Amino acid sequence: MKKITTDSGIDIKEVYYPADLPNTEQEKPGSFPYTRGVQPDMYRGKLWTMRQYAGFSTAEESNKRYHYLLSQGVMGLSVAFDLPTQIGYDSDHALAEGEVGKVGVAIDSLEDMETLFKGIQLEQVSTSMTINATGFILLAFYVALAKKQGADLKKISGTIQNDILKEYAARGTYIYPPKPSMRIITDIFEWCSKELPKWNTISISGYHIREAGSTAVQEIAFTLSNGKAYVKAAIDKGLDINVFGKRLSFFFNAHNNLFEEIAKFRAARKMWATMMKELGATDEKAMMLRFHTQTGGATLTAQQPLNNICRVTIQTLAAVLGGTQSLHTNGYDEALSLPTEEAARIALRTQQIVAFESGAPDTVDPLAGSYFIESLTKEVEDKAWQLVEKIDAMGGSVAAIEEGFMQDEIARSAYEYQRNIESGEKIIVGVNKFQVQETNNTPVFKIDDSIRQVQSDKLKSLRSRRDQVKVDACLQAISQAAQTNENLMPLVIEAVENYATLGEISDTLRKVFGEYQ
Repeated sequence: MKKITTDSGIDIKEVYYPADLPNTEQEKPGSFPYTRGVQPDMYRGKLWTMRQYAGFSTAEESNKRYHYLLSQGVMGLSVAFDLPTQIGYDSDHALAEGEVGKVGVAIDSLEDMETLFKGIQLEQVSTSMTINATGFILLAFYVALAKKQGADLKKISGTIQNDILKEYAARGTYIYPPKPSMRIITDIFEWCSKELPKWNTISISGYHIREAGSTAVQEIAFTLSNGKAYVKAAIDKGLDINVFGKRLSFFFNAHNNLFEEIAKFRAARKMWATMMKELGATDEKAMMLRFHTQTGGATLTAQQPLNNICRVTIQTLAAVLGGTQSLHTNGYDEALSLPTEEAARIALRTQQIVAFESGAPDTVDPLAGSYFIESLTKEVEDKAWQLVEKIDAMGGSVAAIEEGFMQDEIARSAYEYQRNIESGEKIIVGVNKFQVQETNNTPVFKIDDSIRQVQSDKLKSLRSRRDQVKVDACLQAISQAAQTNENLMPLVIEAVENYATLGEISDTLRKVFGEYQ
């Protein structure tokens, strides 16, 4: 008999029967353990937030793209930052050369943030920022701008990714060692719980773990284990799980194996609710796994790029049928460059067609009760728990990362996946089968290297105009507080309001915390 498995190695039977259903009670959507969704009426009450991840070049250029996306029906903004911004270097730093504005927008100071959101009222838009090591500084810029706009901070909503553990495991844009990095994160939890109650203080990310080559099972096991580590760190700091637990959100990947992806999302909700209950949460909202999804960047091909529209459509359906709260769809040209305006529009239209034409959102958890989906959900969950238990036995995520366990597991899966493609066991349409001779005339979006000079000139001008004595005093206060248990957020906000730059604040803490090697 032919053997077929999912990408996580779960055997797929030829046909499923009632006997394959797990012994679960009749679960209701919106009730513990939330396998069927976090809202009783799901998309009948409110559609998922349609975001488009965008950011490139200068704040001026990105601002134009945001206004365009908002005019096309985007419900929330999602900001991509360039590498120097992500790792705490100003655009005029020697290590920033060749990277300014390339994979996201360059943000050096509050002035850049003011330009980025020019003409956009922060009280009226939800903003997600994909930023980790410097997440606290970008949040400070955002808060300072909201205050300048006269906004009520209690109404400001959005998310900072702020998930440093997956940087050590899969992505690499860390600055400080794990311990001080975790301290900064719990400072954010504490400050936001009082001052910014609608802000999601962390988006615990499986997306990059999957992009690095993990399976669907590893994606949720490692992500939820990281989530557990953040929760424990916050509890150790004396924070209330029922308060900060409501502001935790997650970020997952959607790949092409439609049914395994749907099962993954359903299993992840159930597992997180169980974990949070065990950690002491009693408020139902603190046990809910709310998540944003992005379609799989690593699944997109440079060969026959228009095929990617079909891939993104399948991934969109997986996210919606799996119950996501927010979704970004990739442009078909992203294996070649940052998305062009046309590619970004088609990606958004894909979500809108699924929302308004497919019927997928019309009933809650439409695949519930399927012999196949229920059985697969249980298998994904069981395999993921096995990995979580292994990590717990090592002492949790931080220890597992320090021992290289997660990194090794991801590398092994990535190797296996690539080997299957090269052997032809795994077919990628247009890559190892159904190839065509093609001259690639897909328009490519290019970023000019002159942007670094533009940003450097802005920084020079800013430094000549600001009150340097005040900036120095602010940086000194941050340095002193970093050596105690004082919460850093108020001091960082004061520093950025006086136009201290991202690089200056990062360097101040580098001197205290050191750098992770």
